[in-house]
Amino acid sequence: MFWSYVCRRECVRSSAVLVIALSSVVAGCGSKPEASKAATGAPPVAVVVASVRQKTVPVYSELTARTDANDSVDIRARVKAFLKTQSYEEGTMVKKGQTLFTLDRREYDAQLMQAKAQLAKAEADLAQAKERTVVETAQANLDIALAQLNKTDQDVTRLKPLAEQQAVPQQDYDNALAAQQGARADVEGRKAALNTSKVNQTASLQQAQAQLEAARASVAQADLNIEFCNVTSPIDGIAGTRQVAPGNLVGQGEATLLTTVSNVNPMRVYVSVSEREYLMYSRLRASKKLRGGGADLELILADGTIFPHHGHVIIADRAVDLKTGTLNLISEFPNPNALLRPGQFGRVRFAATVAENAVLVPQKAVTEMQSAKIVYVVGPENKVQLRSIALGDRVGEDFIVTEGLKPGEKIIVEGIGKVRPGSVVAPTSQPMTSEPQKKGV
Repeated sequence: MFWSYVCRRECVRSSAVLVIALSSVVAGCGSKPEASKAATGAPPVAVVVASVRQKTVPVYSELTARTDANDSVDIRARVKAFLKTQSYEEGTMVKKGQTLFTLDRREYDAQLMQAKAQLAKAEADLAQAKERTVVETAQANLDIALAQLNKTDQDVTRLKPLAEQQAVPQQDYDNALAAQQGARADVEGRKAALNTSKVNQTASLQQAQAQLEAARASVAQADLNIEFCNVTSPIDGIAGTRQVAPGNLVGQGEATLLTTVSNVNPMRVYVSVSEREYLMYSRLRASKKLRGGGADLELILADGTIFPHHGHVIIADRAVDLKTGTLNLISEFPNPNALLRPGQFGRVRFAATVAENAVLVPQKAVTEMQSAKIVYVVGPENKVQLRSIALGDRVGEDFIVTEGLKPGEKIIVEGIGKVRPGSVVAPTSQPMTSEPQKKGV
């Protein structure tokens, strides 16, 4: 978090006297060797120096962070069967669609065969229901009845005037009337039979169609059950330890948990920031004063090392927690090598504010003496001075100096162990070693 500059000034004042006294003693103790060197004409010690810089820099804050998977899926047995084999290595990466477990599918193979047989029967029943033989027969019978009615009508029409003239017996006319009435009744009966056969055919057709759909559904369900016997991963990720060993009955009454697969690339990192820090960060990010627009976050792992990939905030919670006064932020970090695992703890470093015209010195130039922070300053005539300083926040590979140095002064960054206060050195700005500079954490 942010250091108190005032407290550091007080600490510097209290330790300055001690540092000056120590430097006097060191200088006194080293006067004879220096005189001896001067007498023998020893060359000055070569050291690497750097100028004290002044610039506006972001000041970073660190917060406790927790990692969690981007997606986690419970892998379960969805049908009742004996667990046959395990096809993956626990704790390793698996691909989407990769088989993790297989179940005994023989029972479902038999169900599929039975469902296919029912489907074939339903298709035959539907084909039979579509046959119009009954309706066509009823239509033919109706046509015959209509023809018979037509004949009786003609007989009645022909015999009626003859009966009135008594040219034919009355009995013949009466028989023709009776035959006409019987033919009309037969036509009505045939019409009713035709309508009944049509209704029956429609009902049979619908019933056969329903049976066919049910048979198809049974086949689809049997296929699905067989598919469930091959348990695959729905996502890319790390598969956890198995929860059930092969040989056990699973899926009895409920979907049995077999393992869990977590997608860890990218990895989500959760932090809680105070309302003040959130507002400062948001304003600075909007002002574009921060590196990368303020999108870059650093993750410091539990062993103190810095995770090699930067992250960025993707989600800010809906509201500030009234009990804690904090806001939850969710960030994502690339995790191609799966170094991060769900449930890890660390610290997230992010730019929380900006230090205007800050005085900066490299971290490797600062040493500690009797709890005081000191640097070696190269003064006039290349003589070394011991200087007590007060430090502020750390910015990358530099410290912010709040008291004790001025911009432009030369400080020793390499060769510190070879110099003493008051000694003459040969300063250079070229590094004497190829050792990489240490990163601050």
